[in-house]
Formats: sequence, structure tokens, C-alpha cells
Amino acid sequence: MRLVRVTLILLTFLLAAPAVGGPWMREKGTGFSATSSSISYFLETANTTYLEFGLRDDLTIGADVGYFTDRSGTQSGHATAFLRRPLGRTDGSHKWAYELGLGARWVGPTVLPHLKTGLSWGRGIKLRQKDGWMNVDASVMWDLRVSRQQTKVDATLGLNFTKQFTGMVQLNLSYADNTATAKLSPSVIFQRKKGKIRFQIGAEADLTDVTRSTLKLGIWRAF
Repeated sequence: MRLVRVTLILLTFLLAAPAVGGPWMREKGTGFSATSSSISYFLETANTTYLEFGLRDDLTIGADVGYFTDRSGTQSGHATAFLRRPLGRTDGSHKWAYELGLGARWVGPTVLPHLKTGLSWGRGIKLRQKDGWMNVDASVMWDLRVSRQQTKVDATLGLNFTKQFTGMVQLNLSYADNTATAKLSPSVIFQRKKGKIRFQIGAEADLTDVTRSTLKLGIWRAF
């Protein structure tokens, strides 16, 4: 019965997930919007919205907003506005970029402002005539009211099997408050032959606490 309940809740979510930002710039005047939702076995839920827009060919701005509800009903979340700029040449096979962001996180009534600094590397790949990409994003979130930092490293590998079907796997590592976490997130992304919306179905396996592993659905939309 619990599995049926989880499935029904997942089907009621209207979702979207970020196309991995990485070091790539959005072309001037184009953007991307997405939201993702996930749920655990214990009905903990998380919802995130990701936006980015090419203000110039060498300047992408965006926002990342997320909400989380744990099994006790406690709500927390974060909101960060950021800018991304390239580092070095943009016409090479290896892409580099840095990010600066400002925002806040909250747990219940407590709000803590933060500063985000990030560095990204990525490149396109080809495997058995299939195009794909890989990127690594490293960031540090600096709390401005308390002496606390969160360090994250996210690695992504994606492969386009067809024009409508893509496979992706992500490894997410984070460290804060003397606690390390690691999550492995495989997913598939597909779209209909006509239309700009792409759908993501996946899972997030928490390698440090399997009870917090989740199922995830999403929608990607470029504009």
C-alpha cells in the first residue's frame, strides 16, 4: 500500500528539473526554466525550481529555489540568485566558468543569508557515435550570519541515445557541519518528436543513508 501511495503522489506532481548548468553559457536572449519534485519511502518531499537566462553571450544569470519537508513535517528551503561567466577561451573543447550567487536558506522561522562561489568544468563527448557531455561543478556556500560553510562537488555524465532519448547519471558529494553525504542519481530524459518540453524520470540513492533515497520526476523547458 505504501508503494501505491508513493506512486500516486508522484503522479500528482507537476515537475521540472534543471538541465545541468555546468560551464556552458546561455545564448543571449535564450533561457531555461525547470522545477523538480522527489519523494522518499517515508514521504519526505523536495521541490526545486531552476531558472537561467542569457543576458549576454558571456553572461548568464539565474536562480535556484528549493523546498524540503522531512518526515516530522519540518519545512526548510533555500533561494539563490546567481551569475555565471566563462573562464578562458569559449571555443575550445574544454569549457570553464565561475559562478557568484547571493541568497538565503531557512529552517522553520530561522533565515540565514549566504554567499555562493562556484567553479565548473565541462566538455562534449562521443561514445560509439553517440553524442554526450560531462561536467564537474564545485561550489562553497558561505553562511553570512554563522560560521558555517557547505562544500559541494557534483559530477554529471550524459549521453544522447537518440534525438528523443537521453541517459544521465550524477554523483553529488557535499560536506557541512563535519558531515559528508554522497548521492548517486541515474535518470532518463525523453521528449516527444514535436514539442520543446523534455521529461525526466529518475532516482536519487543516498549512499550514506539509504532510507533517504528518493524517486524523482521532472520537466525541462528551453525558451
